[in-house]
Amino acid sequence: WALFHEESPKNNYKLFHEPLITLFNHTATFSRHSHLPLTTQHLEGLSALTAQTHLLPLSFKNQLRKTLAPVVYIQSDCDPPSDRDVYIQELMQHIQVDSYGQCLHNKDLPPHLRDSIAMDDHDFYQILAQYKFVLAFENAVCDDYITEKLWRPLKLGVVPVYYGAPNVHMWLPDNRSAVVVNPNEPPKKLAQYLKRLDKNDWEYLKYLEWKHKREISNLNLVTELKERPWGVQDIGQDNFIDAFECMVCSRRTHVNNDAVIFGSHVTQDAVVSISDDQFPPHLVQCISQGLLIRQ
Repeated sequence: WALFHEESPKNNYKLFHEPLITLFNHTATFSRHSHLPLTTQHLEGLSALTAQTHLLPLSFKNQLRKTLAPVVYIQSDCDPPSDRDVYIQELMQHIQVDSYGQCLHNKDLPPHLRDSIAMDDHDFYQILAQYKFVLAFENAVCDDYITEKLWRPLKLGVVPVYYGAPNVHMWLPDNRSAVVVNPNEPPKKLAQYLKRLDKNDWEYLKYLEWKHKREISNLNLVTELKERPWGVQDIGQDNFIDAFECMVCSRRTHVNNDAVIFGSHVTQDAVVSISDDQFPPHLVQCISQGLLIRQ
């Protein structure tokens, strides 16, 4: 059996129960333990991270603070298993946050940017780039489950305030490129830290030093992006679906009819025997869990 699944368990929780998930012989998921890991599926490459196309001078961002909050939040998938909206609602009581999405909405985007398809629009990028911090909270808490919520602010030169993959430091371009939320600390403490960075240019710029120098110190991330057998928006490389199909073909041994699942669609000609090379157990342990609010 072969599984291609880009999403977190939140989007297909039944699939991630052990009796089913351990059936698969060939896997492509967000987990780095998959046969074809898709952890960096939302990141075009190293040059996308080091580019300074949208990077604004800090002096200009400080001027914009007269009309903009230091923190921006854009999310329209409300109340996911990670409980991000509960946490952010509490955070907003201690620091100003501009929220453009449907969740905790308090500020409007221009009409032409209100559709979800506009999230990669140049004008949308310009709005985000004006802020010092972007709240990058995933909808589920799983190792290696990292989406555009993290990569987008890193590409734009905005500091992500990240909550999601517990092992996110394995994937950050630099040890000090994001403010990683500690779920064991109250939102008020995070707000105090962000306020301190907002008032101290020297401390804030430490989080953008890698961007200004165009240096990625994380060798794990560099290696992954250079060695993955697929590309993102790159006509010179196979996409990850084609790469997965080729991988399955090359891995098939003594099997005449594999069953393949793409997302929630199943095609099956025959049930195959399970080999010793089954789905990695690490993903079985991944659960969508809430973010506790500690007063």
